Amino acid sequence: MTSSANPAPLWQPDADRIAAARITRFQAWAADRYGAPAEGGYPALHRWSVDRLETFWQAVADWFDVRFSTPGERVLADRGMPGARWFPGATLNYAEHALRTAEDPARAHEPALVHLDETHTPASVSWAELRRQVGSLAAELRALGVRPGDRVSGYLPNIPQAVTALLATAAVGATWTSCAPDFGARSVLDRFQQVEPVVLFTVDGYRYGGKEHDRADVVAELRRELPTLRAVVHIPLLGSPAPEGALEWSALTAGDVEPDFEQVPFEHPLWVLYSSGTTGLPKAIVQSQGGILLEHFKQLGLHCDLGPGDRFFWYTSTGWMMWNFLVSGLLTGTTVVLYDGSPGHPDTGAQWAIAERTGTTLFGTSAAYVMACRKAGVHPARDHDLTTVRCVATTGSPLPPDGFRWLHDEVREDLWIASVSGGTDVCSCFAGAVPTLPVHIGELQAACLGTDLQSWDPHGKPLVGEVGELVVTNPMPSMPIRFWNDPDGSRYRDSYFEMFPGVWRHGDWITITDHGSVVIHGRSDSTLNRQGVRMGSADIYEVVERLPEIRESLVIGLEEPDGGYWMPLFVHLAPGAALDDDLRSRIKRAIREQLSPRHVPDEIIEVPGVPHTLTGKRIEVPVKRLLQGTALTKAVNPGSVDDLELLRFYEHLARERAAGRG
Repeated sequence: MTSSANPAPLWQPDADRIAAARITRFQAWAADRYGAPAEGGYPALHRWSVDRLETFWQAVADWFDVRFSTPGERVLADRGMPGARWFPGATLNYAEHALRTAEDPARAHEPALVHLDETHTPASVSWAELRRQVGSLAAELRALGVRPGDRVSGYLPNIPQAVTALLATAAVGATWTSCAPDFGARSVLDRFQQVEPVVLFTVDGYRYGGKEHDRADVVAELRRELPTLRAVVHIPLLGSPAPEGALEWSALTAGDVEPDFEQVPFEHPLWVLYSSGTTGLPKAIVQSQGGILLEHFKQLGLHCDLGPGDRFFWYTSTGWMMWNFLVSGLLTGTTVVLYDGSPGHPDTGAQWAIAERTGTTLFGTSAAYVMACRKAGVHPARDHDLTTVRCVATTGSPLPPDGFRWLHDEVREDLWIASVSGGTDVCSCFAGAVPTLPVHIGELQAACLGTDLQSWDPHGKPLVGEVGELVVTNPMPSMPIRFWNDPDGSRYRDSYFEMFPGVWRHGDWITITDHGSVVIHGRSDSTLNRQGVRMGSADIYEVVERLPEIRESLVIGLEEPDGGYWMPLFVHLAPGAALDDDLRSRIKRAIREQLSPRHVPDEIIEVPGVPHTLTGKRIEVPVKRLLQGTALTKAVNPGSVDDLELLRFYEHLARERAAGRG
């Protein structure tokens, strides 16, 4: 994967596809207007975008016709990180851009949103109707006293009302924040209590896995525990009447009012996202209206190649940054597909059925879903008409090589596979989709425009072809403007700038190959370091989970007090499988032969399940802390975990091990 020989690509865009890509047209236009390189394709454009950072972002603003009601004094007043100041003096509004397509009479009655639940029956909301609802709701929010800078919260599934509420919030200059309704009350309060919302949009319940889940008691607890609320808006998804004192969604969105878009400073808070928060309270990450607008125009309009006529579906929930990213598809005039329900209902192939039913052109999902389809023997192209799907994108964790091969074989040979990687912290991607570049198995195509992505050794030396820390050496517009309740900025600095002052260190291990692609190896804070050889946990999972007996795995590397190193591999077995000597030896042999003999686990332990954060990421560091003897209450924030009882298993194991050593 990282050798000097440039391997044959799995997929190569043809000349027509390259010529038609929006990024190709942008490069030619920027060459004419801004001195970008006309030749050299994407690598030359990327180099220019980081070398001429201010010029590049001005070109993005012009290409996408960003409406500055007041122009900025310059593009970047301070390049320092943290604290970069973008477009000082400029004013604009995110929601105005998201609803711009409604101004076009030829497109106003086309669908802006297509929504499905587990019945898989699509319903659409036109651009004109979405704009009308946003206008009505924004006027009602102002009537409730909501002002620029106030926080508005949503306890909502992935439904059109959530999009309307976000856009109305942005239109009045307030700050949006949301959680999915499968979050329990404590998890929601850990987030919302930090930002003190004045309005709460909520459903009475949600449907998932063929069942209805009533949330009336949770909503009542949220109302009790959020004393800053001035209004609660009830959306009767399950048909329940509004609780006492709550306002009806239908009444607030019935008006026919032209939206009034508050013109706010470029750095004005748009939304608050939350980190996984595996220890302590989740970090409340504040991103700006202008920064998100520019970054998402670039990412969706150039890297994802989205525009009018496209349909953009990403399986996500409102508790994950990918939902915010999905909503931004509206910026490019794309129809956004919202799915509210289980990713595998009524069967594992459900997401492919949704892509077919909605005519999706860019289908985004998790690497875990792709691997689950592979393991379950799903045949997407055999069972569904996927001729509209031009690209399948994955994130959440690195897509293993077998996932690339499976998509290529089972969806279409001429399929653009975009494994992407970024973070909640920037609500975007550092590396991933480029429509004009080849796709190599196991690799992200390239670093994104305007992002000086590098791999560094511990001394800050750039590496090529070797594993190092993922760093970004220049500011991005969507980097947080701050964390909430972090008045001196110390928590923000400690999170990204402690190891390399002035340089963003993300906490992932990556390799940048000699042909410019990127390989993600997993989190650097849970890296396996044996005898000086570092390996990401994702590499282990990729090999181990190819075995049909393994449903999921978790690997931990523990530095012991006596200088030793203990590396257990925890395996959650498929139904009917047994962890016998034969399976143990096959696991060890697979790791020894395909990865490294140094990283064969010291012990293989069967577990009842692998714990995850609420956004679906394996919890490695808190398990490591438990095994080091940290109390459960200090090792993890209980509200951030999908199954706390699973962590008690690891806590008990740590006690047994400590007693055995004693």
